[in-house]
Amino acid sequence: MSTTPLAGTVTLSGGPTLSRMGYGAMQLAGPNVFGPPGDREQALAVLRAAVEAGVTHVDTADFYGPGVVNELIREALHPYPGLTVVTKVGARRDADGDWVLSRDPDGLTAQVRDNLAHLGVDTLDVVNLRLGTMDTPDGTSLAEPFGALAELREQGLIRHLGLSNVSDAQLSEAQGIAPVVTVQNHYNLAQRRDDALLARCAAEGIVFVPYFPLGGFTPLQSDRLTEVAAELSARPQQIALAWLLQRSPAIAVIPGTSSLAHLRENLAAAEVVLPERVVRKLDGIGGSEGVAGES
Repeated sequence: MSTTPLAGTVTLSGGPTLSRMGYGAMQLAGPNVFGPPGDREQALAVLRAAVEAGVTHVDTADFYGPGVVNELIREALHPYPGLTVVTKVGARRDADGDWVLSRDPDGLTAQVRDNLAHLGVDTLDVVNLRLGTMDTPDGTSLAEPFGALAELREQGLIRHLGLSNVSDAQLSEAQGIAPVVTVQNHYNLAQRRDDALLARCAAEGIVFVPYFPLGGFTPLQSDRLTEVAAELSARPQQIALAWLLQRSPAIAVIPGTSSLAHLRENLAAAEVVLPERVVRKLDGIGGSEGVAGES
């Protein structure tokens, strides 16, 4: 394992220090994030290669599979020396693979225990409460579900708590219940809705983790991004990740893949330095020029 964390580090308030270049494990499951991977050995190899390269921050959830991805992480990486595994709760999968919201206290307790069992640990490093729809906060009160997780934290089943897909007001509400160490929201070159929330997290020492950093199910496409990538002899995805890493020191990224070649490309983004003139050019993608589409 590399002794140098990729892209520098961020430290969770009262918690561990993470590599800013992390790894998101969602894509290790089968199609539609359901069932086993097509190539189990490749999935295990990707996990091991990420950690060997210096990644100390792996993002997962027991509803990936369900259970499949956490069991892969356990097989490949347990007992997780020097590694922080961040998981999330707030949904489950039915027998058909559909996503079902599950945010009542009993449901959240069951999800935490499933994560514990499938990861093979007694305490979860970080648990993010997932709220809202696929990519938009819903603005509802989180007092009951976050309070339930705070109780599990008091019981020693969770070390640190975070939030996913939340508004500024929901962050404030959560902080009145228990400390929040991470916010994981939809944010990338073309999706800048949370610029102000990112600035707040940076000011308050909260690690901001963009999900869908490369566009997710609709990968980022932009003429400007393509032009910058050609100019700097890099892949467009590497430029998009490098932009996030330079956007704020509070950001940690978690690009995911089930391919060793793609993993190496993503990790290489940690070495890309964007000149200020390039950053200004890329900043314009957040306006009307930003395009998301299949590639």
